[in-house]
Amino acid sequence: MPNQNQFTKGQLLIAEPSILNDRSFSRSVILITHVDQSDVVGFILNKKSNHNLKELIPDLKTDFPIHKGGPVEEDSLYFIHTIPELIPDSLEIKDGIFWGGNFENVVQLVNDGIVNNENTKFFLGYTGWLNVQLQDEINNKTWIIDNFKQKSNLFKVSLEGEYWQDKLKSLGGDYLIWSNAPGNPSNN
Repeated sequence: MPNQNQFTKGQLLIAEPSILNDRSFSRSVILITHVDQSDVVGFILNKKSNHNLKELIPDLKTDFPIHKGGPVEEDSLYFIHTIPELIPDSLEIKDGIFWGGNFENVVQLVNDGIVNNENTKFFLGYTGWLNVQLQDEINNKTWIIDNFKQKSNLFKVSLEGEYWQDKLKSLGGDYLIWSNAPGNPSNN
């Protein structure tokens, strides 16, 4: 059965300005990493957690920020990267962006200085929907779908609101106005 949905893995979901009061998803930009007949999985790219990788894995020689991937399984660590030749068992998301792989290799690559913030991003938790749920949210204008072009930008995401604002600016129109709104509209 073909996918009847508007979304596919490798696309970005940009939170509509109308969900500013949603604590998990306000000003979020999510990379869709998996779509099958029933489920959708993704990671919030632009929300840092209060944790770092060295906290979770004390044997690391260097440290990395960890992002809030989403409200599901927030105690589980996930990662995306662009170095599948060095991380066996990775799954391609789109155009050279990969998800997961052999974590022992990742730890060694971190300690060897090969894994860095330009080729790997770590997350606690993920976002998840039933296909019909996400499609309903898109139809109800909760999410904007974006077919991004530059994979390097996913690893250089700036501060929480800035990446979301940049994505809205790139959409133009009424989104230009929303891109300049404060995080809390009552502060306006």
